[in-house]
Amino acid sequence: MTGGQDRLSGLAAARLWAAARFPYLAAGLFGTQVTAVPGLDGVAVDARWRMYADPAVVAGWTPAELGSVLVHHVCHLLREHADRAGACGVTADNSGAWLQAADAEINDDMVPAGLAMPGNPVLPGDFGALPGKLAEEYYALLKKEPSQAAAGPRPCQGLDCGSGADGVPRDGEGQGGLEPWLADLLRRQVAQDIITHGDGIGTVPAGMLRWAQQMLAPTVDWRRLLAAELRRAIADIAGVVDYSYQRPSRRASAVSGVILPALRRPVPELAVVCDTSGSMSEDLLAMALAEVEGLLRTLGLARRLRVLACDAAAGPAQRVSSVRQVELTGGGGTDMGAGIAAAYALRPRPALTVVLTDGHTPWPSAAPKGMLVVAGLLGDEAPDAPGWARSVRIPQSA
Repeated sequence: MTGGQDRLSGLAAARLWAAARFPYLAAGLFGTQVTAVPGLDGVAVDARWRMYADPAVVAGWTPAELGSVLVHHVCHLLREHADRAGACGVTADNSGAWLQAADAEINDDMVPAGLAMPGNPVLPGDFGALPGKLAEEYYALLKKEPSQAAAGPRPCQGLDCGSGADGVPRDGEGQGGLEPWLADLLRRQVAQDIITHGDGIGTVPAGMLRWAQQMLAPTVDWRRLLAAELRRAIADIAGVVDYSYQRPSRRASAVSGVILPALRRPVPELAVVCDTSGSMSEDLLAMALAEVEGLLRTLGLARRLRVLACDAAAGPAQRVSSVRQVELTGGGGTDMGAGIAAAYALRPRPALTVVLTDGHTPWPSAAPKGMLVVAGLLGDEAPDAPGWARSVRIPQSA
């Protein structure tokens, strides 16, 4: 604690109350830097884990009330409400709605678990929302129906929980606090403590448990990952420059009797091998193929796409301009090695081949020479692709 230590003498008791009631948050509670700020009219937090408290307001709270406010603000930091507010375009003009939404996300979990907030904490039902949702959903509702905004006293004697809740800088915050990488380590420590506590020591609110699980094993946006892998592979190919005699150099006229090669930057040929064996989900395959087409279209390469249906053997290549033209025949066994070999035998040879499969297939023992392979592994139970392929997991729930 810094500044006005004698005027925040109730802080130690409040922290002990909070750590005893919510032991899985102890690392976060004791990781905050608390500063006395007379005239603040409440308690606020910034994104660097610094908490600011008005001694006159705090003096009127019980250890349980101040401890509950500490827990509430630590949850703003754990759930990265400041960064999420920025992603939603929150500004000083509309931060009030976001603060209510973020408060509702926290209080929906923590009030039933034992928070004793001063005043009247915001809950989803105060503005006609269902419980168990995210702040982004509550914020959208509050923006659409401003009249639904919760009324009455708010936690900390006002709506302002600080920039750590809405990402809008406040006067006097300055430099200091936790560096972002240290804040991330602290979040991970709290997430691990939540998982451990929920595994047998006690109970944890469902929302906090979901947050911890996502923090330690985040859900990957497969579309973004697939786009990144395709762009990376295409950049590796298109970035290659070599000399070619197919087109004479413009400098040849300066050298009598000598044919000079010109520099050539290849435009990559592309192929997609679609697993059409009996174990494949047609809906999932169609979705993934449409995603590949969309990505290639944005890169201006859709017209260079050839598609091969493959179960135990590869069918003929189909040069298509839209996935609607693709005929996915098959339904027998599975051998994506045959599909990769068929793609490799095409002329001109594709520089990049995307394999869309459920992964239950034999693979070649080594990468095909001169051809990059990106494996789109479809379904939640798909086995890993070999290490020489760039792989992206596409979940069944996508």
